[in-house]
Amino acid sequence: MEVPEDAELCFPHINTSCRKTTGPYVETMLTYTVLSCITILTVILNLLVIISISHFKQLHTTTNLLLLSLAVADFLVGLLTMPLLLLNNEGCWFLGDIMCVVHYFSSGLAISVSVGCMVLISVDRYIAICNPMFFGYSGMS
Repeated sequence: MEVPEDAELCFPHINTSCRKTTGPYVETMLTYTVLSCITILTVILNLLVIISISHFKQLHTTTNLLLLSLAVADFLVGLLTMPLLLLNNEGCWFLGDIMCVVHYFSSGLAISVSVGCMVLISVDRYIAICNPMFFGYSGMS
């Protein structure tokens, strides 16, 4: 298999099937900067929600505990999934086959848990709006 001379390969000595995806330098750096800022904000702000709900007893209600579980799920997405997607944006996977499987499994699990928490929050709010007498106050003392 012939490869053009100007092609940047991830593993030039092993195979020629994996090519780096490179664009203009300014565009690439802008993309990495924006995605890194989004990742850092996701982790920090969800950590703030986790600390707030966990620390203050007044916030220990059913709805807020659902929000806490959503914040934990989104924190894990920001901590585990998003940084590895920045690595994957390069076009080459340098971490090996096992980490590739672990990454896809943890990504799918964390995102599914996050969506499941949003569904539970929607059901909770639906019940609270449609049956306000049934919902009542169920805070932990």
